[in-house]
Amino acid sequence: MQKTSENRNAIVIIGILFFVFGFVTWLNGTLIPFLKLACQLENDIQAFFVTSAFYMAYFFLALPSSMIISKTGYKNGMAWGLLIMALGSLIFIPAANSRNFGLFLTGLFVQGTGLALLQTASNPYISIIGPIESAAKRISIMGICNKVAGMLSPLILGALVLKNAGKIEEEIVKATDPAIKEKLLNELASRVITPYIIIAIALVLLAIMIKRSSLPEIDPNLEDSTDKTQVAKTNIFQFPHLVLGVLCLFLYVGVEVMAGDAIGVYGRQLGMPLDETKYFTTFTLLSMLVGYIIGIFTIPKYLSQQNALAISAVLGIIFSIGVFVTQGYVAISFIALLGLANALMWPALFPLAISGLGRFTKTGAALLIMGIAGGAVVPLLYTTLKDKGITTNEVAFLICMLPAYVYILFYALKGYAIGKKASS
Repeated sequence: MQKTSENRNAIVIIGILFFVFGFVTWLNGTLIPFLKLACQLENDIQAFFVTSAFYMAYFFLALPSSMIISKTGYKNGMAWGLLIMALGSLIFIPAANSRNFGLFLTGLFVQGTGLALLQTASNPYISIIGPIESAAKRISIMGICNKVAGMLSPLILGALVLKNAGKIEEEIVKATDPAIKEKLLNELASRVITPYIIIAIALVLLAIMIKRSSLPEIDPNLEDSTDKTQVAKTNIFQFPHLVLGVLCLFLYVGVEVMAGDAIGVYGRQLGMPLDETKYFTTFTLLSMLVGYIIGIFTIPKYLSQQNALAISAVLGIIFSIGVFVTQGYVAISFIALLGLANALMWPALFPLAISGLGRFTKTGAALLIMGIAGGAVVPLLYTTLKDKGITTNEVAFLICMLPAYVYILFYALKGYAIGKKASS
């Protein structure tokens, strides 16, 4: 175990990293309506390939990231992740100049690749740098850094790239001359270039800072070295609580992205103007911020990690039903409140799922990071159900949310302990 002063410095550094990938991740909520307009996409199904391209990178790159970190160590792995993210940001320049949706998706996939490496390193790091019982508190602190950045990113990018969005959308629709319409679209697309150049520069500078920092290395092989049940295991799939946890995290990220990125689409479906809906993601993240603050003061003093997860799941069930049975801004308020329900899920779930893995910690963390692909699948399911006319907007939302929260509740009550008692 590291010294207290070293732990404190490490938490500050990892907090900066969580701020960065929170800022980049939650830009997607603004990019969805922006790219739908700038690239003249036909429907929300196409627009939500933004989240699919971004989050599917986690599925494909999480396990390779674990192997890379095994070779490079945590600190170098984080630095490489930041550099890859910078490369993905730079791809936005030719994408914007050509208004090529495929190139935008490529840039997002590369960004997701860097984040997969960064998260595979940083999440287990913050979990095992101190007592596992208080890991949720440390991750809650990281969550505040993440969500403060997430609150700022749609406000900043929305103000830059979607300024006067309603008026621009109206001008594009009314333009009968193809040349004028093309000029308007090109001008709109070019708005994204400067912000992403700045993001790329910031990521490179941060990578240099991480490389030169005094961030201590931690050997997860030393964790739980006295746990006889862990020593007897021969492969990662002999930990049922981890396998169930991967599915739980898959569903959790899916509903988190729905609450954060799909809230604007839901509002548009209700007839609300783009000038309003572009800021809806911030409301969800604000309620998540409140949830993280609650977690810092209650875990583990008043709430165990599993109880925090259970309470969060129950709130998710209640708020999802609230969305379904209401309309207008009341329904939007319930979606925003889902941020409160989701806030403590990652902080509670991640340490519960990697508890007792010992030398399998890196691989277990990688499998959990693969579960982030839920952010690619669940929102796409929602848009497919509603845009293909399979069901209504309200029912589609409920189908995507309610079963997920029910499973998360199961994991909080029983799933996290499956296999542990039997092998103890």
